[in-house]
Amino acid sequence: MGPLTGLRVVELAGLAPAPFACTVLADLGAEVVRVDRAAPGADVLGFPDDPLTRGRRWIGVDVKAPEGLDLVLRLVDRADVLVEGFRPGVAERMGLGPDALLARNPRLVYGRITGWGQDGPLATAAGHDINYIAVAGALDPIGQAGHKPTVPLNLLGDFGGGGLLLAMGVLAALVERQASGQGQVVDASMVEGAALLTTSLHGLRDLGLWPGGRGENLLDGGAPFYDTYEAADGKYVAIGAIEARFFAALGTLLDLRDPPNHLDPSTWPALRAQIAAAVKTRTRDEWAALAEGTDACLTPVLTPGEAPDHPHNVARGTFVEVGGKTQPAPAPRFSRTASATPAPPSAPRADTAAVLAELGVPESEIARLRQSAVIA
Repeated sequence: MGPLTGLRVVELAGLAPAPFACTVLADLGAEVVRVDRAAPGADVLGFPDDPLTRGRRWIGVDVKAPEGLDLVLRLVDRADVLVEGFRPGVAERMGLGPDALLARNPRLVYGRITGWGQDGPLATAAGHDINYIAVAGALDPIGQAGHKPTVPLNLLGDFGGGGLLLAMGVLAALVERQASGQGQVVDASMVEGAALLTTSLHGLRDLGLWPGGRGENLLDGGAPFYDTYEAADGKYVAIGAIEARFFAALGTLLDLRDPPNHLDPSTWPALRAQIAAAVKTRTRDEWAALAEGTDACLTPVLTPGEAPDHPHNVARGTFVEVGGKTQPAPAPRFSRTASATPAPPSAPRADTAAVLAELGVPESEIARLRQSAVIA
């Protein structure tokens, strides 16, 4: 089920962005086979029941052994997409670089994700999400005025500007393949993806609508009507009442006395104190209940554990049970080709025999390869 039903994807096991891209593809119906190392003791690429391994089969192959490499090449020969997240040059040294694979399978879309990109002065340097978003200019604006930049989890680099960008690039290449009949390489960089996410910010700066430093502007917590506030029970509400009619509704909800022109930055300190004092008079959930049915743009700040039980998320099925564990549901939604509930993660390397049998490898050969540690 799902719009990508029938699409075959080979995933070379890695960390964070590449698995997330494959999770997105699997959620949308693609048949994904995760190729991992054969030696269980070398497995440092995940944890049991990792949601980023859901919805696909998992095999173990020693690609350093000629027989193991041949098995993976045969698997790629029948695939539409290959995804890898190694440093530049690693896949080539494994014998699984794009030149070799596209020569065998010209229709292959070869998706690769790195922090810095496949070339450039930093291409081979080590790094993590925080480094990539720092160089992209996406980290500096995040945080409170007068404080250091706030780390936004690893959402901007690994997932938003990384795995999701790679999945989009793969899908674009598949669309182009329908016309040309040819595959190509998709080079996704987390620096470039995180920079792309700041496109609107650059536009606001150019127009003079983002004049302040960190935490001093309209959408970064600088404006008192776009911020979080502590309620009476120590929990928080989020307020995003930017437009005049929404701010008026907020004023009514909070019973603000003679609220000033909220778009005049000179009024922000006094307005912030007034909003903070009002929010402190009730609990988070009391404010959430009072805000329902209004346009005050006030919502509760929920923990990840609370979010699945919010009535809106329940009604929409925003979260699903996968193998007895609550996880985000596939997104987006499709009117005709709805995605199925994802299958639980396989045990590491549990599907090796089944996948190789589909390639036509006899049972006796599978047993011999396992005995010689070429597969697991």
